[in-house]
Amino acid sequence: MTSVERLTDPSDPLPFFVYGTLRPGEVNHDLFLRGRTAREEPATLPDAALYDGPGYPYAVHRPGTAIVGELITAAPGAYGKLLAALDQLEEYEGPGRPGNIYDRIARPALRPDGTTVRAWVYLASPLIARDLRETGREIPGGDWFARR
Repeated sequence: MTSVERLTDPSDPLPFFVYGTLRPGEVNHDLFLRGRTAREEPATLPDAALYDGPGYPYAVHRPGTAIVGELITAAPGAYGKLLAALDQLEEYEGPGRPGNIYDRIARPALRPDGTTVRAWVYLASPLIARDLRETGREIPGGDWFARR
């Protein structure tokens, strides 16, 4: 865990870095994000690798690699409900909970102009991440769209 992760309050209204079915054009973008965002912009997540899951991807911490996605900023007044909906979608029950499929962690994301912004990202929980590193299928280039 980095200092960025430890110092972030779980309810801080950070943007979200999305990399799979929440990206524009994907099914969960329409279901969860349409009409709830103020801004959507391309970005990358450094020090992460992307693995194929059962119809959706998993991001896993890995130094020296990056994944492709978007930064999503919630519309004014939509943050609380959006955070709750995304936590439920990603099966995130809170910090360190054993039932988590993903953990929501604050990480620096990189905009195309080189600036960084802290954003919430859902990474595979530790046990799932371990299994993915051992036997998972990594998505080359870290781009969910390029897997097709």
